[in-house]
This record gives sequence, structure tokens and C-alpha cells, in this order.
Amino acid sequence: MTEQEHVPHEHVRVAVIGSGFGGLGAAVRLRKEGVTDFVVLERADSVGGTWRDNSYPGCACDVPSHLYSFSFAPNPDWPRAFSGQEHIRAYLEHVTDVFGLRPHLRFGAEVHRTRWDGERLRWEVETSCGTLTADVVVSATGPLSDPKIPAVPGIKDFPGEIFHSARWNHDYDLRGKRVAVVGTGASAIQIVPAVQPDVARLTLFQRTPPWVLPRADRAISGAERRLHRRLPFTTRLRRGALWGIRELQVQAFTKHPGQLGLIERFARRNMAKSVKDPALRAKLTPDYRIGCKRILLSNTYYPALVCPNVEVVASGLSEVRGSTLVAADGTTAEADAIVFGTGFHVTDLPIANRVVGADGRTLAESWKDGMRSLRGATASGFPNWMTIIGPNTGLGNSSMILMIESQLNYLADYLRKLDALGGRVALDPRADAVDAWNTKVQERMKRTVWNTGGCDSWYLDANGRNTTVWPGTTSEFRAATRRVDLGEYEVLRAPRPTAHPLTDTAATAATGVPAPGTAGTEVEA
Repeated sequence: MTEQEHVPHEHVRVAVIGSGFGGLGAAVRLRKEGVTDFVVLERADSVGGTWRDNSYPGCACDVPSHLYSFSFAPNPDWPRAFSGQEHIRAYLEHVTDVFGLRPHLRFGAEVHRTRWDGERLRWEVETSCGTLTADVVVSATGPLSDPKIPAVPGIKDFPGEIFHSARWNHDYDLRGKRVAVVGTGASAIQIVPAVQPDVARLTLFQRTPPWVLPRADRAISGAERRLHRRLPFTTRLRRGALWGIRELQVQAFTKHPGQLGLIERFARRNMAKSVKDPALRAKLTPDYRIGCKRILLSNTYYPALVCPNVEVVASGLSEVRGSTLVAADGTTAEADAIVFGTGFHVTDLPIANRVVGADGRTLAESWKDGMRSLRGATASGFPNWMTIIGPNTGLGNSSMILMIESQLNYLADYLRKLDALGGRVALDPRADAVDAWNTKVQERMKRTVWNTGGCDSWYLDANGRNTTVWPGTTSEFRAATRRVDLGEYEVLRAPRPTAHPLTDTAATAATGVPAPGTAGTEVEA
């Protein structure tokens, strides 16, 4: 069967949604666990996730290359300390080939709806290629997959070009144009210096200034790459050192935000080196503790802002009148093109609207008061559903690949537990277990810089609750997700058409696990 073929109503053990780091990592782990009856459903025509979608000028990672890669797939040939989008995407294609994942891929298969069938204990998954069923669904769509564009009055009547950083229009030539960039997040600070030399005028609409530190990027020499190829342990040592440094930094973010003041002074000096105008420095200086919002890394952002063809508007875009853009403070600017660097739907994941659980509610309805899960993975009322990069698994200073691999450990043990229980079986997180986990996470969150730093960030949901970041080290998270505790789950069993009391009693005595369906649809403690 080719990658593009789809057999309607086929059944698989596991359906994975998405083929970024999370989805491909899940696929590799499934094969390692001996599970080959699975598919990876991808709405696009290639793998890569956010590193496929984000192809804007200057796109690169702000985590060192050797840490922003799978531990089970080290790459000795990273060209730079901080790799660009094209190199990360190529790495994911390489992982796909090396681990034999292509037969499992279904491109152009956007998931429209998944519905839990409580009678058969399986998920019905409706895609743009047809319908299939799965015992387990792994959602690896990621929080940085669906762009968020603000509903600015008059935007529909703008006569020029409009696009989001994650949907870059490469057919539109910005050279010689008047370009407005809306937002000052991680994408915007890469886009601005990349396009500034070519545009006639660049207007940056800045609602909140970011803290920016120098980017310690450099080319990785040929000698280093040869060393890593010949002595693979040196790659592991490099990765371990990068990880260890970041683990030591975590307490400043999670327990002692006051310690970040030294980093703040360093960031101010970094700005002063390039920005000599006191008025512009005042515009660019944040009024919140560093780390409250994502700390950005760039050596070119501030130098670009002082160029004659750049204007910084210290206010958000509030209205569009034809080709005239109006900021909240009344400042106006003419533009031929608007580039939105306004982030993604992170705390209101679109996939949640497409998942219907055991009680007929969608995951979005279940999460209407904020995202909640057990150990960042499973949600009560949604049996055999697991999210990679779920609630409170984000990081403020390290590599998300570390968190993904921890969740893959949890996925592997989850499947082992299902096998051990035998028969048609599902695990549904207990509501009290979800409550206990989230209460503990939110209690720890209270003293973190993300909650106390005085900013309004995308880490917070509409209720001001931080449902995005993990308030601890990656080591702590790995320990918390190493094994599935069946005491935190209800075990659901499907009914069996026929049953023989003596046989079932003997099976229970022999295994300690009731035979499938001995009491109809059964719920165990």
C-alpha cells in the first residue's frame, strides 16, 4: 500500500495525528515497542510539523541543535550551533527514512472528527481521506500548528497582501514594498532583520516589547563534525552538557524569579550596544520581569530597528482603513503588505473541537474552563486518548524534545498496560486523579516567573491560568511519566457475546485479571 492510499473503515491499533517531532517520535517508539499496526495521519503533503509550516525568512531554532533533536537519533552533522528551519526539516525527513516510517504515513489526511465508541471501546476517526477506527489515538498536532490572526476592524478591506508568519507567501515579493510586521514574538524578531534590507519601509507594531539576549550562534566546524561521526559518545557528551546547564537554570524560573535580575541587566546592556537613541530604548524596554514572557535570542534584531527605513510603533494594531494602519495610540502608517507574527492557538487547541468523548462532549467543551490533563497526556472522559505536548508540558528555557521523549515513555507503558490487561480494554483517567495532578501543578506554578513576572503571555489562558508551562525540571517530568499508574485510571472492558462461568472463574484465578466482558461493560478500580 502506498503512502497516499487509504482503506475506508480499516482498523488499526494506534492512530497518530500529526507528523512533527511528536508524531514522528511516537511512530519510532511504537515500532521499537513492536507495534506496527499504526498510521500517522498528516493533513499536509510532507512531514515536519511546525518546521514544515514555518518557512519565513530567517526562521531558525532558539534551542541548540544537539539538544533540539531526538536522543535516539543523534545528528553529528548539524551545521550550526542553532540550526535553521531547512536543516531541522531535513533532519525530520532523515528520521522518517532511517526508522522506516513512510509506510505508516497518510498525507492529505486531515482529521475532521474523532468519536469514542463506548460499545466497541475504540475511536472512530473521520479524515479527509475516509474513516478508520483505532484502539488508541495519539494527538501530536502540537500547540504551534494553527496560526492566530487577530480580528482587526477593517482588515478584510485592506487592498494589499496579508499573511501569517507560519503561512508565508513566497510568491509575494516584499522588495521595495511598505511592510508592516504585527507582533514582537520569536518569529517577528527573526523576520524583521531578514526582510529589513530589502523593503522600502518597515513598520513594527509592538504591543509588548520582548527581552532579547545575544544568540551564541556559530558554524560547527568540519573537525567537530568528524569527531562526532567517529566518536558518537562525544555527541552525547555535548548534548548532556547543554541539557545540564539548562537544568541548573530552572530554579530561577520556577522558585526564585528574583535571581533573574542579573540576566535582566545583561539584556539591557545588550540593547544599549545597538540602540543609542534614549527614546527608542524606552520603547523597547519591557516593564516586566525577564522570563515572564519567552526570552528571545537575536544578534540582528536591535541593529535592524535602528535602520532609517524602520519605525517602531509602541502600540498594537487596532484598525485598518484601506492601506492605512492605525495603532491603538493613534499612530498611522501606510502599508502594501501586513505580516502577522501573532502566535498560535495554544490554550484553545483547534483539535479539541474535533474530539468527542465518552459523554458526547468535545474535548474543547470539557476544557472550557481551561486545559486539564493527567501528567500532560490523558484527559478524563476520553479513554485511550493521549496528547503529546499536552497541558503544562511546555518549557521556558530548554528543549521540548526532552518533554516529548518523556511522554513517549508514558505512551509505551500505557500500551504495555493495555496488553497486560488483555482483551478489548481501555483506560480512562479518574477525575480525582486529574484534579490532584493539576492542583499540584498549579500550586507549584504560583511562585514561578510566568505567574509572578507581571506580564500577559501566551502561556496564560482566557482565565489567566497557566495551562502551558511545566513548573519544574525535565528530570522531574521524566520521573513523573516513566510509568502509568493504574490506580489513576478506570479500566473499561467491552462486553463479550458469550461467557462460560467456569471458564471465566478459572481465567480470573489464573491471571488475577477478570476475563474480558465477564460483567458486561465493566469498570474496575
